[in-house]
Amino acid sequence: MLKQALSARSLARSVATRSLVLAASVALVGGAASAREAAGFAQAEWAQDYAAPTTMQVQRSSTPILSPQTIAATEQTIERYRDIVNRGGWKPIAGADRLRIGAKGPAVSALRQRLIVSGDLDSASGGSGVYDSYVSAGVKRFQSRHGLSQTGAMSPATQAAMNVPADVRLHQLEINLVRLRSYAGNLGNRFVITNIPAALVQTVENGQVVTLHAAGVGKIDRQSPIMNTKATQINFNPFWTVPASIVKKDLIPKMQKDPNYLTDNKIRIFTGETEISPASVNWNSDEGTRYRYRQDSGADFNSMGIVRINIPNPYGVFMHDTNTKGVFGDDFRFISSGCVRVQNVREYITWLLKDTPGWGREQVEQAIESGKRVDATLSTPVPVYWTYITAWATPDGAVQFRDDIYKRDGVNVPSTLSAPTPVASAEQVPSFEPGDEEN
Repeated sequence: MLKQALSARSLARSVATRSLVLAASVALVGGAASAREAAGFAQAEWAQDYAAPTTMQVQRSSTPILSPQTIAATEQTIERYRDIVNRGGWKPIAGADRLRIGAKGPAVSALRQRLIVSGDLDSASGGSGVYDSYVSAGVKRFQSRHGLSQTGAMSPATQAAMNVPADVRLHQLEINLVRLRSYAGNLGNRFVITNIPAALVQTVENGQVVTLHAAGVGKIDRQSPIMNTKATQINFNPFWTVPASIVKKDLIPKMQKDPNYLTDNKIRIFTGETEISPASVNWNSDEGTRYRYRQDSGADFNSMGIVRINIPNPYGVFMHDTNTKGVFGDDFRFISSGCVRVQNVREYITWLLKDTPGWGREQVEQAIESGKRVDATLSTPVPVYWTYITAWATPDGAVQFRDDIYKRDGVNVPSTLSAPTPVASAEQVPSFEPGDEEN
């Protein structure tokens, strides 16, 4: 009887313990989820799953980067950062670039303090030297604010971003406040923002962000320009005429290495209106620069994908789809020759055409599926702003920083993305990009 009583009490304690652990786990997960929702961490609503891997969490905010609310929030954040700097800023951390849940030691304690100073971790979480779920959530929040994949685990890029001094971040905010104020006028009821350092496109209507798109923008040596223009026309299933600069820099060297390159990528050579064979060209001379090159239309191989968006400008650049969707899952998306690739481009062009009679989502899909060149002219051109904003704040108190990829801030912020880890974008596809050509 005694053994049975002890056994019953032991079983009861075991059940009670398991119940407490389960309840704590549920509370913890629920708390973390609530924190993510409060901070705006929601999966972007991409219709194309292949273009939106789960590792690519784009922070959703209904406040446009160019807005009075962003200016006011950035002004408040500058005061907060001045206070942080006056109190000594934050200490650099070392040896934390490979930490993840379960790790222990002094580096974890230093990481925890760094997250507390920048507001990514509640000081009430304690000073434990264990990398727990609270630290992981803080790291994820930090990563989201710096345009890094939100893994919750440390990485070299995350540590590099954490080690940018507070006074440098303050100076970035001050510089970008001037840029934000330059857009304080009436930008229009409907407009598009391309923020180049963030490699991000926002569509805005009635002061609210309607759609959000990851983007591929200009390389360091082929930069996307800062400009104000308008979207005027959509070209479905376009040809791509290769610009002279890309013929010389990319196409001819590729033909020297692989004589089948043009044929494999469905690029035709023309002299006037006459097509000639690639085999008839001496690729080891300058003869190749004398011809016109045109890539056939086709979503799987054409460098513009299924659509081109015309935005008249003196730089000869435009916005377009791409046949290399994997790049949208990378942290490093500075990969074009100046044009802007747009993720989930169907949603983007549907929004652009919404006020153009006869161009609803159904008509957009029909034009794409036809496989034929179809042009749709917007009844009212939509203003498009290509901007360079590396630091800004949102009304919810989150402050965003991005790499000064073109080195225009003048504060010498070390790049956190100088050696990106290739992921889905490492596909065997043409490495050149549409540029300054006629359609």
